[in-house]
Amino acid sequence: MAKTEVSFKGRVTVYSVIGCPHCIQAKSSLKELGLPVCDVDINQHSELRDEVKKRTGRSTVPQIFVNNVHVGGNEDLQNLAPEELQRLVEMVRDQPVPEDAPGLPVQGLGSTESEEFVCERDAFADLVEEFKGSGVIRSHRKGVRVFRNSFAGTELVDWLQREKGMERPKACEVGQSVMSRKYFSSVAAGVDGFEDSSALFRLLEHDPNAALNSGEMAACSPMKASELSEILRNLILKLFANHLSSDGKSVDYKAMSRSPSFEQYCDLAVQLQRVELDSLSREDKLAFFINVYNALVIHGNVSLGFPKNLWQRYRFFNYVSYLIGGEVFTLQDIENGVLRGNRKGMAQILKPFSKSDPRLKVALPQPEPLIHFALNCGARGCPPIKTYTAQGIDSQLRTAAEAFLENDDGCLVDAGQGEVKLSQIFKWYKADFGDTDEKMLHWILNHMGDSSKKDSLQNLLSSGSVKVSYLPYDWTPNSTD
Repeated sequence: MAKTEVSFKGRVTVYSVIGCPHCIQAKSSLKELGLPVCDVDINQHSELRDEVKKRTGRSTVPQIFVNNVHVGGNEDLQNLAPEELQRLVEMVRDQPVPEDAPGLPVQGLGSTESEEFVCERDAFADLVEEFKGSGVIRSHRKGVRVFRNSFAGTELVDWLQREKGMERPKACEVGQSVMSRKYFSSVAAGVDGFEDSSALFRLLEHDPNAALNSGEMAACSPMKASELSEILRNLILKLFANHLSSDGKSVDYKAMSRSPSFEQYCDLAVQLQRVELDSLSREDKLAFFINVYNALVIHGNVSLGFPKNLWQRYRFFNYVSYLIGGEVFTLQDIENGVLRGNRKGMAQILKPFSKSDPRLKVALPQPEPLIHFALNCGARGCPPIKTYTAQGIDSQLRTAAEAFLENDDGCLVDAGQGEVKLSQIFKWYKADFGDTDEKMLHWILNHMGDSSKKDSLQNLLSSGSVKVSYLPYDWTPNSTD
């Protein structure tokens, strides 16, 4: 018997972001009801963000509308009674979209696809490729230490003279130019320039720290850090969304690792090796390093597996790394060194960067507390994955904080008990939010959206007696394994 085709006069609109687990689950549930879903990514269509916030009073996603009726978020949808669900299905089937229904993207506004990366081969790439196959690069001993895949400065100069017919001063100049383009670096800390001496150097692709984007030469001309990070971020977000389960609760990282798109992502991540960092503004640094951190977490989960206990988590965040602009940055380096203004993180005795560390010059002068609501550690207790851009980064981060605090997993106000229960994030990084419970609670109050929860917190603070406790943190991996 042929299945009867159902026509719908109305519309179900879901405002979401790509890769959001709650969004995936909500859209899956709606489609199981046979409803046509109009999915609007408000990261790509930011012109609608303010309208959605004004209509709903919420910053979280998804936000679901049936015609002009606001259903709420995913939890609201899942908790609807069967008869209420049936009423909504009938509304979409029988009632046309009214004029006061929420808006859809305007043609030409927003962007639906990330810019495609086009590699322009760098002027020195062929020279470095030829030198790499010359046999000059080998193991060198300095005292008791052996430096594998290294070469002396004088060996490079000799090779340029012998194979390229350069005068020695010109060969030294070329050596410095190639080093400045971040094809290689000194094996000794604190050496910034090239030397025609026995000083040892190593190609970045031979970095011994096992950075996830090493092992291959970045042959493309360096592009702006902000542009490259956005392309990488959008690509890995799509990968994340494509391999998320229909209930939005888990990611199939094994399937992701076999995807051609993941191979494309890994190829692009190599280009971070020589990206230019020195000229980044504060806004550029925030967007770039937040995006790279979140992408690196996913890359680490795919390539190495998700950490399952305290020791594995310690190793994961202290050893999973990328080569960025000629330097190795672990997840801890990015979070605590760069974004927190070189502050000690959990279980760290020392600051990430010493005074002589070249990475210190890219660290923010002051810690930015809002980054804690943008970084995703890959566990269920972490904030959701989003994309950030330098333009408007502060408002984007405030929106992320507001959305986090709306959720009871981030902040739960119990007016009856005079207690505020907070995510462990506030305990771990209390110094970023204030030295006392009172300062921290006022920070939270100032970053909440208008809501009954905010009113309750204000009343508790006015009473002068508030107990602060911390909610259990859900370290459950979001992997299907």
